Amino acid sequence: MDALIPMPALRSWIADVTLLRPDSALPLVHLPDAATSLVYRRVGTGGGDLRVIGPRSRAAYHPGKELAMCIRVRLRPGAARSVLGVPAGELRDEAVALTEVWGDRATRLETRLDELADPGPILRCIENALLKGLPNSTGPRDRLLREAVASLSTGYGRVGALARRLSVSERHLRDVFTHQVGLSPKRFARIQRVRTVLAEAGAAPWAQLASDTGYYDQSHMAADFHLLMGASPAAFHAGRIPATTPCAT
Repeated sequence: MDALIPMPALRSWIADVTLLRPDSALPLVHLPDAATSLVYRRVGTGGGDLRVIGPRSRAAYHPGKELAMCIRVRLRPGAARSVLGVPAGELRDEAVALTEVWGDRATRLETRLDELADPGPILRCIENALLKGLPNSTGPRDRLLREAVASLSTGYGRVGALARRLSVSERHLRDVFTHQVGLSPKRFARIQRVRTVLAEAGAAPWAQLASDTGYYDQSHMAADFHLLMGASPAAFHAGRIPATTPCAT
């Protein structure tokens, strides 16, 4: 898995870009993710396709597959409407062809990408297509979302307190957040904490990690982790993952 660098004009919209190297001998582990992603996949020497992967509310495990190329562009939470033209709330736990969202525009883009051989030019072509659809300016709703996402990503605070700080009603914040990010604020914060546990696993005792990531105690962390990952933190860290199920895409 290699990190690619998005162009400066898109860095406020894109969280990261990755060149994935799936191994058919290893299971595919899709972590819970608040981001919506655009993925270009190419099998063998044939043509590729573009798929939109919506926010994932819990982990998924699938048998490994072999791909000649797989480039994933992860959008920042809440950016799907501006970048792709569809709210993330319509994509939660779904994977759809970009043609279902963009129509012929996506078909033309896939044709251009199939003519390119290297990841760099392919990424630039995708980015240029994304740039064309971006709004010229952002409105109050976009700024509200960015502040809420930033706060819930780092502070693990309560939604009511966040709404008061942002001078909106708690109901309005929940509605906007759920529609645009694709997850409720509570689920979003839960996913962010579990992803932090995944990133920090092994660096500190479980009890300390639970405290550092805002849980009441280790049992609270374990319950949240199992709900989203289907396994305990210790089991997952040791490589004991749930059984895989066939991938529909």
